[in-house]
Amino acid sequence: MEITKQEVEKVAKLARLAMTEAETAAYSQQLNQIVAYVQKLKTFSTEGVEPTSTVLGQTNVFRPDQALPSLSEEQALGNAPDAEAHCFRVPKIIQES
Repeated sequence: MEITKQEVEKVAKLARLAMTEAETAAYSQQLNQIVAYVQKLKTFSTEGVEPTSTVLGQTNVFRPDQALPSLSEEQALGNAPDAEAHCFRVPKIIQES
């Protein structure tokens, strides 16, 4: 299977990408190299090989969620420069027209 310059141009047009003739030729060549490599990989037998999500054997380390005590309202607002009605008060930044 060969990817032609016309196919690259078609995909670029669909993606609304402007490409020069040199870029089109380069991408066509690079995509053909990728396809050739995938075809080469297809020749190898993967019979009996376990599927993996990572080859490094890494796993995510999760801890169980634990509810911990949080700051009281007084502590949370303690260092606020201005507070009003149990909330932080900040300067208005949006002006109505």
